[in-house]
Amino acid sequence: MNLVWMVPLSGGLAVLFALFLIRDVLRRDAGTPAMQDIAGRILEGAVAFIKRQYRTIAILSILAAIVVAIVVGMLTDPRILEEQYKVTSFGIAWRTGVAFLLGAACSAVSGIIGMYISVRSNLRCAAAAAKGGLREAITVAIRGGAVSGFLVVALSLLGVYAIYYAYGGNPGYTPHLIVGFGFGASFVALFAQLGGGIYTKAADMGADLVGKVEAGIPEDDPRNAAVIADLVGDNVGDCAGRGADLFESTAAENIGAMILGLGVYIATGLTNPLWVLFPLVVRAFGIIACIFGILSVRGREDENPMNALNRGYFLSIALSLVFMLLVSKVMMDNYWLFAAGAIGILASVVVVFITQYYTESRYGPVKGIAEASKTGPATNIVAGTAVGFETTLATALTIGISLLLAYFLGSKTGLEGGAVFGIATATMGMLMTCPFILAMDTFGPITDNASGIIEMAGVGGKVRAITDRLDAVGNTTKALTKGYAMVSAGLAAFLLFQAYLDTVTFLNPAWPKTIDISRVEVFVGALLGAMLVFLFASAAIKAVGKTASKIIEEVRQQFRDNPGIMAGTSRPDYARVVDVTARAGLHEMIVPGLMPVLAPIMVGLIFRLVPEFSGYRFDSPMVIGAFLMVGTIAGILVASYMNNGGGAWDNAKKMIESGELKDEAGNPIKKGTLAHAAAVVGDTVGDPFKDTAGPSLHVLVKLLSTITLVLVPIFV
Repeated sequence: MNLVWMVPLSGGLAVLFALFLIRDVLRRDAGTPAMQDIAGRILEGAVAFIKRQYRTIAILSILAAIVVAIVVGMLTDPRILEEQYKVTSFGIAWRTGVAFLLGAACSAVSGIIGMYISVRSNLRCAAAAAKGGLREAITVAIRGGAVSGFLVVALSLLGVYAIYYAYGGNPGYTPHLIVGFGFGASFVALFAQLGGGIYTKAADMGADLVGKVEAGIPEDDPRNAAVIADLVGDNVGDCAGRGADLFESTAAENIGAMILGLGVYIATGLTNPLWVLFPLVVRAFGIIACIFGILSVRGREDENPMNALNRGYFLSIALSLVFMLLVSKVMMDNYWLFAAGAIGILASVVVVFITQYYTESRYGPVKGIAEASKTGPATNIVAGTAVGFETTLATALTIGISLLLAYFLGSKTGLEGGAVFGIATATMGMLMTCPFILAMDTFGPITDNASGIIEMAGVGGKVRAITDRLDAVGNTTKALTKGYAMVSAGLAAFLLFQAYLDTVTFLNPAWPKTIDISRVEVFVGALLGAMLVFLFASAAIKAVGKTASKIIEEVRQQFRDNPGIMAGTSRPDYARVVDVTARAGLHEMIVPGLMPVLAPIMVGLIFRLVPEFSGYRFDSPMVIGAFLMVGTIAGILVASYMNNGGGAWDNAKKMIESGELKDEAGNPIKKGTLAHAAAVVGDTVGDPFKDTAGPSLHVLVKLLSTITLVLVPIFV
């Protein structure tokens, strides 16, 4: 049975559900005038930054679309285009350029929506904590976060569906024509994640180092000029950046799965075009599952808020399994595909437990870092670094076992290409819960902002305790989303790598469809791919450090020039710090952002254009294949180290601030002690890891895949 009609239906339903959630959140109590004033400042700063950031990204995107269209149109063999793509050089050029711009525009809209709804929900969450308690605050935060989750997923699903049919809807070759959509989405997502990540962590570092360490004032103290910039940063980094990140994840991985479905379609004699559209239908049913999951979230005053989120998530998982079985049976009449999809769904559950173990204060890793803080910052850094490196084992095992099982189950279909399509199905299964995961991610900055609003408005006591509990859970949900994005990137990496191999052989059937690492140029390509990951991470972290230095100097100068700030008789110049952060952050994102875009183009063209010598000719597609795969593996593992290590450092600091860490006499260790100062240093080191370089690496590994897919014709 053809269930393709579910794609536009569920996409439209996701939009309607998001509108319902917006109405539900915005009709709630907006708090006191003081709270509204602070929230207004956060909104003003976030909107100003987003306008400036996306103006820069728009210029870069238009230039990139023109360059990519020209390069693809001029350097692709016209015979290949006419025989395989059924288009001329001009035809492939304009299609690639338009698809790029559409993907870029949808990615930008996804990020902007995520940020805007977050900064409208934070005030309602703070007011709910003050009047309705923990239960009401959880409901507001998760529903506010879900707006972003459902709109992002709807845009991704409907965007791929629409451009597929706009470009002809031919299952025999159209998936190859729409890869520019994924490239455009990845391009914008990288700059959105980088720009937002640099902004948020530079502001966070500046606020912590000058406020908490030097001045000895609490976090989110209104006397700290960097506080508003810090709260703005939570939205432009974790909401706008992550929204664009997961949009490009779902778009690029959908297109990769469709290309692999095309391979099965051709291998089975061009009899069932539903192989190409099956991945979209799977994700469409995932939206339905997550709607029920979000509506089921109900917190209780006497429990850990994470438990309420987990209940909704596990309902989404259970329904996703049921729907995967339904789609596999009804559309393809194949239970092996259901089994492969179930592997991807269950892998997302494993990610939840791994992330919670390494980043929640209830478990050993975070407790160990907090204990190490008693002897100073050096031992804190050593302990956190060790935890980060240790997490790569669980990440590698989860991805590796999932790939092996999905490949084996796919092979049992008995179809040519079925084994690899099993991995595509597993990836789509994991993405079924994307709306709920993204809702939990945006839950983090909403609760973080709510906590800051409560502190700055002078509302303390029980209310602050509620928002602190939510803030700590928000740190875990943000880390969880990064872990989810990382593992889905790992599954998608093999999927997109196979799509790359399929595309090369589609254009050149004589190519061996293997990567021979014994060839010297292939080894060099692999080496350069791994190097790019470390060089990119270095540039991103340096960018945070440079921007943070400017903020630190600005806050120090305000303390020096206006003694009334510390006395509480005058207000700091918040707008000045927001402006300094925005200008410096956007300037610093350009260089690291261009690295993963230019590197594969340069490597591929150089090895294609080197003339034959002594009877030996470099194989450019092999070089790019090695560059892509080894760079992806390195990126996943480095991101695992940074994301989980940074999350553990952050919650170790919060564990101390909540009084959970005890000294030898059993007394709580408080703020202002050596242990607390050490934990602040560790958190500061981890900030650019977990919120700038680490998340940007997720985008980098998928950008490498999409850019090589788009530019395959110029390498062959």
